[in-house]
Amino acid sequence: MRPEIDKTDDAHLREHCLQSASVYQGSFLKVKRDIVRLPDGSEASREYIVHPGAVMIVPILDDGRLLLERQYRYPMGRVMLEFPAGKLDAGELPLRCAQRELLEETGYSATHWAHAGVLHNAIAYSDEGIEIFFAKGLTPGQQSLDAGEFLDIATHSTAELDAFAASGAMTDAKTLIGLLWLTRWQRGEWALDWLSPQPGN
Repeated sequence: MRPEIDKTDDAHLREHCLQSASVYQGSFLKVKRDIVRLPDGSEASREYIVHPGAVMIVPILDDGRLLLERQYRYPMGRVMLEFPAGKLDAGELPLRCAQRELLEETGYSATHWAHAGVLHNAIAYSDEGIEIFFAKGLTPGQQSLDAGEFLDIATHSTAELDAFAASGAMTDAKTLIGLLWLTRWQRGEWALDWLSPQPGN
């Protein structure tokens, strides 16, 4: 059983929604503006993004190298090095999404999967949760990128990724968390429970 942070004495920190309004609805993101009551009784506004949720995959090749992607990210104005990831479709199970995204974006399928946990990468302005999966037993296949999606596949060792992180060359939050989880697992400090799901499950 994983330890949990004590939440028994946080009433003095909680904010309560008084009004909620949608101010923008995009193709998959929604922006809301809420009026909340603060712990001291005063009111404030909270603007935030409602996100359908996503997955990230840490794919481990048989020789120990990691499979990553290089993709241009428009808000950043540059190409970013990232572990494969993608958003959940409505009603889609996270593992099924991880299997789909790995295959579509990289062309690889995996025989062994492990769910590590979830990360919340922008807690001040988004409810997005990214489910972290590890994959091994990789077999190459054919990419099936979405229309308008362009990316290169890259492979790096754990040591190379660690050097990129230390130098500031790799700054994607989910990838840095994936690297942290990977190195802790490799050192035997964090456990992963590996499963061999059938395709489509």
